[in-house]
Amino acid sequence: MDLGDAQVEALDRLAKRRARSRASLVREAVDEYLRRHRLDDGEEAFGLWSGRGIDGLGFEDEARKEW
Repeated sequence: MDLGDAQVEALDRLAKRRARSRASLVREAVDEYLRRHRLDDGEEAFGLWSGRGIDGLGFEDEARKEW
């Protein structure tokens, strides 16, 4: 990972003011970025049945026939 000189200098100033390491600030920033950009659980599951040729209810009916 490469940061520009201005970014490193700004991080160093902030780290000094907050009495933290530059690395801890970077980890915090990455965590925040990932929180903001993560897919909602519903979005990750959307369309899971689209290629199966059967919907969830049909799958459930077929599975119950096995019992």
